Amino acid sequence: MNPFFKAVALTVAFVGAPVLAADTAEVGKPAPAFTLKDEAGKTHNLADYKGKVVVLEWTNSECPFVKRHYEAKTMQTTQKGFDAKKVVWLTVDSTASHNAKFAADWKKKEGFTQPVLIDTDGKVGKSYAAKTTPHMYVIDGQGVVRYAGAIDDDARGKGATTNYVKTAVDAVLTGQQVPTATSEPYGCSVKYKS
Repeated sequence: MNPFFKAVALTVAFVGAPVLAADTAEVGKPAPAFTLKDEAGKTHNLADYKGKVVVLEWTNSECPFVKRHYEAKTMQTTQKGFDAKKVVWLTVDSTASHNAKFAADWKKKEGFTQPVLIDTDGKVGKSYAAKTTPHMYVIDGQGVVRYAGAIDDDARGKGATTNYVKTAVDAVLTGQQVPTATSEPYGCSVKYKS
């Protein structure tokens, strides 16, 4: 068969095929699927949240940037601004030395309610290319990544002028294009298993 016609035949064969999750997170593409247990042992699948906007927050409670944001209530205030029936916030800890008990103790100390997903082997963090703590992702109700980057434009802690996650979630919920779809994440490097 002529190579051109073979390529056309293959293209036609894939038309209408289901869209599969990507191997890596990329804005505008389906988010990598995952299944992780939280600090209480409950299993979370990304697919369980279809129809809702999902915010993923990469964290490490020992990181000074994360500590600053939790002391300033950046994460908590941002999360409280969303309708829990429409938006799910999942915190992911890919720190190799952390475990469920460590996450549960930190959650109790900080007094927040969202689950902390344990990714000790770093497989999910690497599939999202999470580089820093914090590193944020917003996924729409169809499972497509709509934002990836920093929580805000305040890397030095002098006062944010733009909360990128709030802006992204608000845009997704109202059917608008996310004004800033990517930003450079800042914080500590994710402490992956070596």
